[in-house]
Amino acid sequence: MIDLLTTHYNYIASILLVGIGLYVVMGSSNLVRKVIGMNIFQVGIFLFFVTTGYVDGGVPPVVGHTEGPIVSPLPHVLILTAIVVGVSLTAVALALIVRIYNGYGSLDEDVIKEVQVDD
Repeated sequence: MIDLLTTHYNYIASILLVGIGLYVVMGSSNLVRKVIGMNIFQVGIFLFFVTTGYVDGGVPPVVGHTEGPIVSPLPHVLILTAIVVGVSLTAVALALIVRIYNGYGSLDEDVIKEVQVDD
């Protein structure tokens, strides 16, 4: 069991990051903390995909390097695209949070719900 934990620490780290991100998103009522939790969750997913794309002793898929197992570039390309989407999503979320703060004067979900009910 200990050997499994020491050799697959990337999977453990990704599971911890996903768990922490989920906890922050679901447990916090502050909107900025929710965005931070979403980013932590995304990093955990990114680490998981990059870890699954690892091949022990693998060589890059370049012409002339055909000896040994070849590493698939697909997970890395997908993660690069996901990073760009994640940064864009974070920027839009923060812009919406600024608009919400200007409109309601708070970033707390409960206060925003009370203001909406009073209107």
